[in-house]
Amino acid sequence: MCLSIPMQIVAIEGENGDFAIVERPQGDAIRRERVNMMLIGQQPVGTWILASLGLAKEVIDDDERALIEDALAALSASLDGDYDPTRHFADLHSRDD
Repeated sequence: MCLSIPMQIVAIEGENGDFAIVERPQGDAIRRERVNMMLIGQQPVGTWILASLGLAKEVIDDDERALIEDALAALSASLDGDYDPTRHFADLHSRDD
């Protein structure tokens, strides 16, 4: 199984925008990589995408990104033994009230 993660386009490469340099904060560092844009086409700098294995798969908006970041934070907390269901997935937790 591959996990796509949100990354922001910071530069475009190639004559037709076939590749982009994307990055995301990762702790105190910045994770940066080059991705192929053939599935979603050229996008403007600043656009958030889902990327996996060097391939841009989907353009996402801020609401989608927030949900994905929350899920990634819950996964990380679970792996660290610090998962709190009231702190993660607030959109689902509020449905139970």
